[in-house]
Amino acid sequence: MSASAGSASATVRLTLLMCSAEVLGMTSLAAFPSFLTELSALWSLSGAEAGFIGGAFFFGYMVAVPFLSGATDRVDARVVFVLSNLLMALGMAGFAFAASGLWSGALFQAVSGAGLAGCYMPGLRVLADRVPHDAGTRHIAFYTSSFGIGTSAALLVAGALGRAFGWQHAVALMALGPLMAAALVWWRIGEVKPPAAHEARWLPRFGPVLAHPRVRTLVSGYAVHCWELFGLRSWLVAFIAFGWTLSASTPGLTPTEAAALVMLLGQPASILGNEMAGKVGRSRWIVRVMFASGLMCWLAGAAVGAPWWLLLALLSLYNVTVMADSASLTAGLVHSAPPAQRGAAMALYSLGGFGAGFVAPLVFGAALDLSGGTNTPLAWTVAFGTLGTGCLIWALFARGER
Repeated sequence: MSASAGSASATVRLTLLMCSAEVLGMTSLAAFPSFLTELSALWSLSGAEAGFIGGAFFFGYMVAVPFLSGATDRVDARVVFVLSNLLMALGMAGFAFAASGLWSGALFQAVSGAGLAGCYMPGLRVLADRVPHDAGTRHIAFYTSSFGIGTSAALLVAGALGRAFGWQHAVALMALGPLMAAALVWWRIGEVKPPAAHEARWLPRFGPVLAHPRVRTLVSGYAVHCWELFGLRSWLVAFIAFGWTLSASTPGLTPTEAAALVMLLGQPASILGNEMAGKVGRSRWIVRVMFASGLMCWLAGAAVGAPWWLLLALLSLYNVTVMADSASLTAGLVHSAPPAQRGAAMALYSLGGFGAGFVAPLVFGAALDLSGGTNTPLAWTVAFGTLGTGCLIWALFARGER
């Protein structure tokens, strides 16, 4: 076997391993959204309060990510990944057995989110530090798409476990996912010292990173992408559950199963979108996708009273547009950031994205409350409109910069 073939084979094995670990660690993202309707009734939550608990997950991520992603410039990202998965499992166990309302629920969601901050981008750093720079971006596209695959699987698992054991034991059992991810990476991936580790800081300097115009554009693009993505995922199960109550025919899927299907159908769009970006130009592709998703959010929200199969089809199409620029944005950042500043760039990228992810579910819930409540179809249309407006604005500005 030639050296290049051996290197390609090693890249494939490493990518599959990290994608598997990422899928296992995504269970925390479904812990609250899967049971939002049930917990809203149990804890007497308003739409804004439910959105606050959902957003607290991303707040924890936002607070922790500068430290955890930045730390990968100093220590092996593998260590950060493993320890953060353990933290995520702890947060899920706390949510299962100690959460009893708004503030305790938000606290343990924030702990789980802080754990994810040391898993998603540091996991990408595990790949980036072990794959040759000239290997292209396909491995990055597969890794980023695994985020959604993991979320889809987590929704299915949460629904099945919830029906069998109740929400508390379901969340506790789902905490096994991050534990398995930590064990897999710790035992199967060797240590690699990051480049220029002796020069890096524990808390990254964002100034040098922001000096790159391309990085600034990608960071802001990722922020509006995550606003839309995490706002949608936080409320998708509840939206489908309400839509099912308006359907004249009996739906063939439970709300969690339908949400998992919607999420899963969006994942090929991330990989294929990155391929399209390589053909038509990354900037041009991202702008077009942002325009499409900014329009589709209104159409999907307005379909809440449609037959269940049509609602599911429109939600799936909307999610395709949401995901079609995901890998392109991340691959663009990895290749635009200087290697010695890669950890700082990823930290800033995640800070912007998950900071937006913190606010989006809260704004969505507030829009529901102000427009008539969760039992009003028009309120859901308005709330969905809050998801994609930022994409339209970003696309207009980015189009002018090209």
